Amino acid sequence: MVTATFRFYEELNDFLARPLRRREFSCACARNATAKHMIEALGVPHTEVELILVNGESVGFEHPLADGDRVAVYPKFEALDIRSLLRVRAAPLRELRFVADAHLGGLAQLLRLAGFDTLYDNNYPDDEIEALAAAEHRIVLTRDRELLKRRTITHGCYVRALKPRAQLHEIFERLDLAASARPFRLCLSCNAPLRSIERGEVRARVPEGVFERQTRFVTCDVCRRVFWEGSHWQRMRALMDVVTQAAPAAET
Repeated sequence: MVTATFRFYEELNDFLARPLRRREFSCACARNATAKHMIEALGVPHTEVELILVNGESVGFEHPLADGDRVAVYPKFEALDIRSLLRVRAAPLRELRFVADAHLGGLAQLLRLAGFDTLYDNNYPDDEIEALAAAEHRIVLTRDRELLKRRTITHGCYVRALKPRAQLHEIFERLDLAASARPFRLCLSCNAPLRSIERGEVRARVPEGVFERQTRFVTCDVCRRVFWEGSHWQRMRALMDVVTQAAPAAET
């Protein structure tokens, strides 16, 4: 056995046993235990970790711990550019795509509303979520910290908020999504692209009053639903304006 001293920072403390939060503590480790093994043994999913320092040096998850090591574990840095220090992942994802677990159906719909490809099925088992994340390079969204500890899941977020709109704000802030949002391009039900459709083609597919009042329509070719800019669209537009307001203005 070896003994190492650990210190977790900011929101990573939420995952620790209460007596271990926001302070240094010593922990016995199995010989040849890795940084990832011990971090997760203490309750923190590896997907929540952005930087690990062992004796002041940035290391990867597979770094073996030695007796007397001092381990500092950090979440995502909001204000500092630490790309030159990172060792825990080979590369960021080129495209932001998500898979949400069974508890996050409302969040999945709101992310689709914002234009983010988000897979969701209330019957997805954890094995399938893990497989989809690996095969399609998706970020796992979940309230199950054990799911995020699975070895092949490299990118994920433990969602702390309970209500869908609060969850959307949380994910937008944590992943800095505002500038990447492209609202109203995906079907909320199917996650398929929406396309414009001629007004004359929807006469038999929408209520007569809607057809008389509206001039612009879009449709999903999977579920064949038709959408228009009614009162629901206006409420959703207001929500998108709020969550994307942090996006920097385009340069001219």
